[in-house]
Amino acid sequence: MRIVLGDHPHAGAVKELPGHEFTDVRPLYSAFARMVRTLEFDVCEMALATYLQARDHGVPVTLLPVVMIGGTHHRSLTRLPDAPALAPGDLRGRRVGVRSYSQTTGLWVRGLLREEYGVEAADITWVTTEEPHVAQYTEPPYVERSDARKVADLLESGDVAAAVLGPRAVGGQGEGLVPLVDDADAAGRAWVERHGTVPVNHVVVVRDAVLDEKPEEVDALYAALKEATAGAEPPVAAGWSEPLAKALEIGGRYALEQDLVRTEVDVAGIERGAARWSR
Repeated sequence: MRIVLGDHPHAGAVKELPGHEFTDVRPLYSAFARMVRTLEFDVCEMALATYLQARDHGVPVTLLPVVMIGGTHHRSLTRLPDAPALAPGDLRGRRVGVRSYSQTTGLWVRGLLREEYGVEAADITWVTTEEPHVAQYTEPPYVERSDARKVADLLESGDVAAAVLGPRAVGGQGEGLVPLVDDADAAGRAWVERHGTVPVNHVVVVRDAVLDEKPEEVDALYAALKEATAGAEPPVAAGWSEPLAKALEIGGRYALEQDLVRTEVDVAGIERGAARWSR
């Protein structure tokens, strides 16, 4: 099989499985569009929002119940350190930068803005630097595309008041930026305690045709992922579980509220599709 997995500690041993072609794609998220648009790979790590949108548009892929990365995102909503103080509730009517409206970090950030501050997705103009991965998806009217190369550039130019940056970007292009959420770590822990799960960012999908043609090879890959993620910090894990179901339910609800998907996410249907790996 042709497989794409990110550069995670728990993916290293899996990539040593013989007989497969492990393709290194950098940045990893660029593989997601290639997967959902042309089914270029047999198995692919994929952002949760991309998977939900792909499923919404009938892309023939099945979820393997494997979480590769995740975490809370209260630190992901940022501003320049020398900019005036800005609370999350002050974002109504303002412009906020995000790599893509359908980026999973943005999904979780907009969810917490609605839940904790009463700010709806449509209350903000979302300024993006990239298009959605799923070609069939049409962005809502409160999304704009910028010619800026990076999200942090939008902050530096003054085009946006705040920016959504994933954990790696916060440590890269977002170095030195300040979270809008006071005591973001405590707010993240409170979110987890309230919901009984940790936000999921990346999962793994397999082409339906490959699952039909090579089920034993897919099963062996899943078994390797299960062994590799054993003992990892939540939400990284393999196997269907209550925390995974909750994360999918909450993420799906957020996606529907934010017009990322147009139909309610059928978590029970996803579970049925993943049943063979949950025995």
